[in-house]
Amino acid sequence: MKKLSFLGVLLIFIGVLYFYKDSAMEIWDFISYKININTVSIQRNNYYRNYDFIYVQNTNTFSPNNKQDILNIYYTVINSGMDSFSFYCPSSYASCLNDVANIANDQIHLSHINNFVHPYNSFQHIETTYNNLGRVTITTNKSYTSEEIQLINAKINYIEENILNKSLSIRDNILLAHDYIINNSAYDSLRGDKNITNYRSDIAYGPLIEGYGICGGYTDALELILERLGVISFKISSDEHVWNALLVDNHWLNIDLTWDDPVTNNGKDILSHDFFLISTQSLLRLENVQHHFDQNIYKELKEA
Repeated sequence: MKKLSFLGVLLIFIGVLYFYKDSAMEIWDFISYKININTVSIQRNNYYRNYDFIYVQNTNTFSPNNKQDILNIYYTVINSGMDSFSFYCPSSYASCLNDVANIANDQIHLSHINNFVHPYNSFQHIETTYNNLGRVTITTNKSYTSEEIQLINAKINYIEENILNKSLSIRDNILLAHDYIINNSAYDSLRGDKNITNYRSDIAYGPLIEGYGICGGYTDALELILERLGVISFKISSDEHVWNALLVDNHWLNIDLTWDDPVTNNGKDILSHDFFLISTQSLLRLENVQHHFDQNIYKELKEA
């Protein structure tokens, strides 16, 4: 009789574990994380940027104490090229999950963070999930496929070997890259003005491979060449537009290929340099509607 009672209890226990298996796994994950918290690490790919910006910085601390720590975790995960990463909110940070939720639900804010990473690590879609134990999981879907990266890299190799000139200054090489992209692509008016998608013109594949770009494509294309030149840069965006910010001779300057490749009424190609390596003050003096950006995020370009 006792054996039957023990067997019955054992079966009930097993049944309870099965019924609550998801919760049990969450608890086990939580315990495992707490045990191994000092060994949690990021796996970085070849496109990781090992430098920081004023607004977000790379971090090795994945137990946040404030909202800035959470922003840095998001940046580090995206910048490292990881498809998925999990961390836990500590009990000492009472508003942690609420702060995570506010960031996760602000896609505009996340897109600004996305602008600071290498184009190949940028996301097309990002999702954040979390549970009652404080486990937060960030999952990204990249903007570029491996096939697109392979073709684009081949084109960048061609530009590096045949267009750029190592004997010239950085400024001169940036000018060569600026002119090459504009002279070998056209603004994708159908997509930019009518939202008709015929090309991948929103990423570098459009202007570099297909010959058509909108502001996102122009900007990514230049970013990739700037990477080859060893120039620190990021994308900067307003509500309506995207362009490049880059550090040259210890000064942060702007380049806008889109506005230097204007659409004309007669279809004539024009190459302009009005928006080439200019200060923020000059940029906003030339055009301050589409270029009106949040200077609390892109602090490097903040007007003096």
